[in-house]
Amino acid sequence: MAPQVSSKRDYYEVLGVERGADEATIKKAFRQAAIKNHPDKNPGDAEAEARFKEAAEAYEVLSDPEKRARYDRFGHAGVGATSAGSASYESIFESFADIFGGGIFESFFGGRGGRRGGPRPGATLRIELTLDFLEAARGTTKSVVYNRAERCLDCQGSGAKRGTSPSTCELCGGRGSVIQSTGFFQIQTGCPRCRGEGKVVRDPCQECEGQGRIGRRREVEVRVPAGVDEGTLLRVPGEGEPGDPGAPNGDLQCVIRVRPHEFFARQESHVLLELPITFTQAALGATIEVPTIDGKETLKVKRGTQSGDLYTLPGKGIVDPHTGVRGDEVIRVAVEVPRKLTKKQEELLRQLAETEDAHVSPQRKSFFEKLKGYFEG
Repeated sequence: MAPQVSSKRDYYEVLGVERGADEATIKKAFRQAAIKNHPDKNPGDAEAEARFKEAAEAYEVLSDPEKRARYDRFGHAGVGATSAGSASYESIFESFADIFGGGIFESFFGGRGGRRGGPRPGATLRIELTLDFLEAARGTTKSVVYNRAERCLDCQGSGAKRGTSPSTCELCGGRGSVIQSTGFFQIQTGCPRCRGEGKVVRDPCQECEGQGRIGRRREVEVRVPAGVDEGTLLRVPGEGEPGDPGAPNGDLQCVIRVRPHEFFARQESHVLLELPITFTQAALGATIEVPTIDGKETLKVKRGTQSGDLYTLPGKGIVDPHTGVRGDEVIRVAVEVPRKLTKKQEELLRQLAETEDAHVSPQRKSFFEKLKGYFEG
C-alpha cells in the first residue's frame, strides 16, 4: 500500500519558525499569528479563521515535547488529528489562556465577558526546607514555620468595618473591568477604582486596614518521603494562603535543600563513599567495618587491592522515590602511604623492597625496559 501524503502544511512553516526553535520563540510566534488572524479582527474572512485554527493546531503539537518529537520523526502521521483543528476559536483561546494572560476576548477585543466570576482560590506559597543528608535519604517529618496572609476574623475577609459591607463599584458597575476604545480596537482592562474586584470598601476594617488579610506565622508538619534530593518540590495541599469565602486554600510548596555529608555523596540513587585503607590492608587483605545510611556493614578487602579500586554493597543505597527501587553503596578505596616511619617500620619496608626487586612482575619489568629505551633514545 502506498503511503498517504498529507495535505497539511509543515507546522514549523505555519508558525514561521526554524525546526530548532526554542519554546519561547514558538510561543511568541503563535501569539502573533493568533492575534493577526483572530476572526474579531477579520470579520467574515474564512481564510483568516482557517489560518487562526491552523496556527493553534501547530502550537498544540510543537509546544508539547513528546508530540513535537513524534512530529519531527514521523510528520503529521505521528501526531494524528489535534483538538485545535476542529475547535471553535473561543475554545482555542480558553485552551491557550496562559499565553495571553487570560481570555483573549477580555485582553484584546473586549466585550465577550466580564470579570471572571466566583470566589478566588488562595495563592500558592513556596518555601525552602533544608535537610541533612541522612534525613533526605531515609525520609523524615519536619516542622516548618512560615508567614502567610490569613483572612481577617474581624471582617471575615471583606475588608469592610464590622456591620458594613463593600458596595458595588460605580465606575465598572461591579464587572471589575472597563472597556476603552482606541480606534479599531476595544481594549478591556481591570477597573482602576476597584482594582478588578467589582466592589469598593467605603468604611475599612480597622483590624486589617481594609485589606481583608492579616499576616500570621503558621507551623505545619511536612512528611518527607525517603529518597528526596536537592531541588525536589514537595506539595502540602491547602496550606497556602486562604481563598475567598467558599474557595479552597492554595498549597504550600517546599523546595528541598540537602546539606553535604561528612562521608557520603550521592549519584542518583547510589551512595558513594571513599574509604582510606593502609598499605598492609591493601596488600594482605582485611575485613573492615564501613558506614552505610543504615548503620555499619562489613567489607572484605581483597589481597592486592589497588588505590582507586571499587567495591559495591548491593541494596545499601537510597530508595528512588519514583520507582521504589533502592540503589547500591559504591566504595572507592584510597591506599594511604605513611608520611612518617619508625626505624622498625623503615627497616621492614627496606627488606620488602629488596624482595620486590627480586620478584619483579612481567608487566613492571616490561614497563621499565621500555622506559630505559625511551631515555637512551
